[in-house]
Amino acid sequence: MLHNSGMESFPTLEQVSKAPREDLARWYRFLLPAGPEQQKILDAITERFRKLGGMTPELSRRIGHGGV
Repeated sequence: MLHNSGMESFPTLEQVSKAPREDLARWYRFLLPAGPEQQKILDAITERFRKLGGMTPELSRRIGHGGV
């Protein structure tokens, strides 16, 4: 679902609330907000991702730096 980097669109807030840490990591790294609604979603991703422990070296290697 990365927008601007290979994924189709932003996730919904419901998807964010249920997403596994790896999905949150991808969204956190690659999504670029294009407006206020998307910024709210990105803020929710950031908050939940940090609560789940944030980025680790292993997770960073798994998701890479180039998208999906």
